[in-house]
Formats: sequence, C-alpha cells, structure tokens
Amino acid sequence: MKKRTLGRTGLEVSELSFGGVFVMSKIAPIDDAQAAVHRAIELGVNYFDTAPTYGDSEVVLGQCLRDVTAPLIVSTKLGGRPKPYDPRDKAMIRDSFEQSLENLGRDQIDILMVHEPDQKNIYDWWEDEDNYTGPVTEVLDELKSEGLIKFTGIGGISAYKLAHVARSNAFDVVLTAFNYSLLWREAAHEILPAAVENNMGVVIGSPLQQGALACRHDDKVNDPRALSKPRREQFRALYDLCDDLKLSLPELGLRFVLSNDAVSTTLMGPKNQQEVEENVAAVEKGPLPADIMNRLDEIYAMVPFHPCHEPQGSPFWL
Repeated sequence: MKKRTLGRTGLEVSELSFGGVFVMSKIAPIDDAQAAVHRAIELGVNYFDTAPTYGDSEVVLGQCLRDVTAPLIVSTKLGGRPKPYDPRDKAMIRDSFEQSLENLGRDQIDILMVHEPDQKNIYDWWEDEDNYTGPVTEVLDELKSEGLIKFTGIGGISAYKLAHVARSNAFDVVLTAFNYSLLWREAAHEILPAAVENNMGVVIGSPLQQGALACRHDDKVNDPRALSKPRREQFRALYDLCDDLKLSLPELGLRFVLSNDAVSTTLMGPKNQQEVEENVAAVEKGPLPADIMNRLDEIYAMVPFHPCHEPQGSPFWL
C-alpha cells in the first residue's frame, strides 16, 4: 500500500484508510468487523477513523485493535456524547474525549477532529465565528499540551462553509464527506484549495457516496421517481463507461479520488474482509490515466451540482 503525507502533520498515511462507521455492531457482526480490520492492516492500511456518533464503532474498533502491535494512526471526533450534548461545556467536551480514549483502548489519539464544525444547527461550537474559536479549541490546546492528542482536525459535510473553517489555519487535517467523488465534486471548488493553501492533510469521506457508487443501481437509474432526468442520464453514461473500460464502479470511484494529488487518503467503509480486499486491490492499480479522467470530467459536467432535494449521501435512499 502506497503512502502519502498527511499535510503538515508529517504523518505517512496509507492511500486507502479505514472508516469505522460500518463496523458498529448494529451493522456488522464482531467477527466480520475484526476480520476486516485485521485484513486491512495486513494489506498496509494504517489509518483508522471513527467517531462517538457512529454507534458503538469506537468500542468495536478498540476491541479489534487491542492486540495489534503494528504502528497505526487513529482518528476520532468530538461531539454527540453525552446527550444532550453542550458543545460549549469544556468539562463535557473533555469527558467525551476521555470516553473515546477508553473505548479505543489507547493512551493517545493521533488526530482529534471537531465533528460538524460547519453545522451550527447540530453543534454550536464557536463563540467567535470569524476566527472559529471557543471552548472546544481551548480543550484541544490543553489536550495537545498534555500529550493526549498529536494533531487536530475538522470533519464535516458542507460544500463551502467547511472551507472557511479550514482557512482559519487552526487545524491540521480536514475530512470532507459526500463532496468529492465521481459525480459529486463540490469540494474541489473551495475545500480542497483551502486545505492546500494551509498545508492541511485531506481525508476524503464517502468516496462511494454511501452506496450510490459502491454498486450499480440500474433499476432505480431508470426510475423517474428516484432521480431527475439529467441525473439518470448521467448515471447511465457512467455505467456505459464502466462497461467500455471493463472496470467496476467502486474501483473507478476509488481510483478517481486518489488521482488528485491534493488528497492524502480516502476512507473506505467496509463491513467485512471481502470488501477490504476488493477496495485494496482497486487502489493498488494506481491513479486513472488522463484519457479516462477526461471522460469522467465530461460525465460529471452533465450535472455539476446537487439537484434540488437530492440528499448528501446516496440519492437512491429516496
């Protein structure tokens, strides 16, 4: 597994990283989760991401990593625990972090991210919304000075506000989800340039758009109740390209994301060992050649922004 530098952290991270949302016990049996985690490590994956809001993902991941001696980079987030959660309460922020340490079975977290710093309706983190400071940044500074975390980050889903938080230059890593994939590329306009300007590490979340690009949905692509006409035509063009190239949709999606040098790593969200092996095999084929990237650009241009009412994740959930 090739590695890339995670921005100014200097950490060398595997191009493909492990997103922990789908190893929660509600989704994956513990044996499947453990097999997936251990196989990923065997194949060179060294970056693992989770969050308190991902069910019991932290606990499961902690169990899976308990006896692992390989050097790993572990990231989790602030927010969502306990409920009700007060993002301006320093004691509560600190307690939540200490619970993450316990859940993950670690003495130190490599990257601690502020979750949804761009969604005031979810977490009202900031006392100063121009400079993005508040009790949470005070806690992050304290944790770093105490050696309990190495680096800080932000993880969100907005296409543009997240870029403004990144430009505060107060964080080391940015995780952007749902906004950089084959057919959804809003992050390319603001978030990725902001990260490059500030030498931030870039983690791409949901490169397969939570299932929309993980497999083909031929029946729904032809259903006018599920998608707008331009989006249906776009998906059909993408499927035709897969047929022409004899490449699977997830392979095309993962290799597309990693064809961008601004990206440090992209998360996969496997539920079992087979999915890990398939994703790693795809990534190891390397970036896509220029002619394929050009064809993908043409297909993307058919619907360059989210149609009205289309959700952040998979539109097929409609």
